[in-house]
Amino acid sequence: MLDDGTRKSHSVAENTEFVSGFFKGIATKDSFAKLVKALYFVYFEMEKAFEETTDANVKALDYKELRRSKALEDDMAYYFGEDWKNVITPSAATEKYIDRIREVAKETPELLIAHQYTRYLGDLFGGQMMGGMATRSLELENGQGVKFYQFDEISSAKDFIEEWYTSLNSLEISPETKQAIVDEGNLVFRLNIDIFSELEGNAFGSFLRVAWASFKEKYLS
Repeated sequence: MLDDGTRKSHSVAENTEFVSGFFKGIATKDSFAKLVKALYFVYFEMEKAFEETTDANVKALDYKELRRSKALEDDMAYYFGEDWKNVITPSAATEKYIDRIREVAKETPELLIAHQYTRYLGDLFGGQMMGGMATRSLELENGQGVKFYQFDEISSAKDFIEEWYTSLNSLEISPETKQAIVDEGNLVFRLNIDIFSELEGNAFGSFLRVAWASFKEKYLS
């Protein structure tokens, strides 16, 4: 349901913008720190909404293994120091994103499913690859600064995603609500692109660094 709806509405330009945005994010350590900071605010607000909602469908899809706030807190300490809570503030695009989460949680909580789907499944599906690219591009210490991408309680991403989809498809949701969730998922996709757009960095340069690091690891080590 959601996958078909979001894929059909995402243009090639939007998908390219999303991918190039991630490469901008790993262009420099400072840029990646800003990206992780934005994700911290987003996930804090998302997971607060999941805890507080009484919507049964959202609760059914709220697997604790997916929670990212604790991992992001570790990453915050790595990039901003132990006093990170007193030195970070959300960017304009991040504020817009978390305002939307608050609005949905208050007025149409069933649409939180779109936020679960768009962020969690994307992170789980591509997390290992993205975390690895960030580690190589920025020459991070092994496992440091990329805890967000590590799902230690999930042994098989493929099996977990299939289980999550089974739970999703078993929910009793009206056609109108399904379409509203798809529409919300597309909005969330754009909100993520807006966060990437704020980052400074050379996407192509990041891509080359990742490619070179992979080549050295495979052929020269």
